[in-house]
Amino acid sequence: MSLPRIAVTVGDPAGIGPEIVDRARVDTRVTEVCEPVVYGPADLMRFRPGQLSAEAGRAAYDAIVAAVGDARAGRVHAMATAPVNKEAFALAGLPWRGHTDLLAHLTGAKSVAMMFYAEALRVVLATIHVPLAEVPRLVTRALLEQVIRLTAREMPRFGFPHPRLAVAGLNPHAGEHGVLGPEEREVFEPALAACRTEGIDVAGPFPADTVFVRAARGEFDVVVASYHDQGLIPIKLLAFGKAVNVTLGLPIIRTSVDHGTAFDIAGKRVADHGSLVEAIRLAARLARHQTAPSAGAGAGA
Repeated sequence: MSLPRIAVTVGDPAGIGPEIVDRARVDTRVTEVCEPVVYGPADLMRFRPGQLSAEAGRAAYDAIVAAVGDARAGRVHAMATAPVNKEAFALAGLPWRGHTDLLAHLTGAKSVAMMFYAEALRVVLATIHVPLAEVPRLVTRALLEQVIRLTAREMPRFGFPHPRLAVAGLNPHAGEHGVLGPEEREVFEPALAACRTEGIDVAGPFPADTVFVRAARGEFDVVVASYHDQGLIPIKLLAFGKAVNVTLGLPIIRTSVDHGTAFDIAGKRVADHGSLVEAIRLAARLARHQTAPSAGAGAGA
C-alpha cells in the first residue's frame, strides 16, 4: 500500500518554518510513514529572517489555501502546518487570527476546536486567541456543550474508543461552590449534566491546578480547558517539542507544531524540527485508512 501524501506548509516564510520544514521533509521518521509535499513561496530568499511583513503574511496564507484545496480535492491525504504570525496576517489585511479560524472558514466547518495531543496529556481549548478579560463572557453553556460533544466524537480517531473527559473550571478551586466565582455553578455544571444525559463520559468542573495532573496520571483521556494558557502551560511543561496541535471538527485532517514562528532565531539554523516531525507523523497515522489521493501534488515550494 502506498504511503499517504501529507501537505506540509512552511508557515510564515520569515520565521523558522522554512528551516524546520526543510529538515523534517527528509527526516527518516517522516519518510518512513508518508510522502511529504511542501507548500510555500517559490522564492524564500526574498523574505528576511525575523522580519515582520505583510508580504510574508500573505505568502503564508496562500500556502494554506493551496494545501486546503488539494486536501479537499483528494490530492493529498492530510496537512501539517508550520507556524504563522498573527501580526503578519493583520498587516496583510487578513481577518483571521491564526490557522484554526482560517481553516474553519476555508472548509465551511461549523464547529471546530484546538486540541494539543501528546502521549503524556491531551488538552482541548474552549476558547483560543482571545484576551483573558473576555473569557468569562465567551465560555457559555452552549460553547461548553459544543466543545465537549466535539471532543467526545473525535477522540476515538486517536485511539480512545470510550473517551473519559474532564473539564477544568474557570476560577480558582473551580469556584469553591460559588465563593470564588459563579461560573462553575451557573454555566459549567448545567453544561456537563446535559452532556452526560447524551451518554458522554465527562467529569468536572475540577480545579485547574490538579486536573491536569490527574489526566497525566491516567485518570482521564483528555481535559477541556477554558482558555489558552490554562491548557497550554501544562502540556508544554510536560511535552514541549513533542505535542501536536490538531484542529478538531474539520472535513480534512490538519495537524501543526506546538510553537510559534520564533523570529528571534529564524535563519540561524538552530530551530528544533521535532514538533513538526510529530505533527506530520500524526497526520499520516490519521490518514492511513483513507482513500488514496489522485495523482498530482498541486502547489509546491
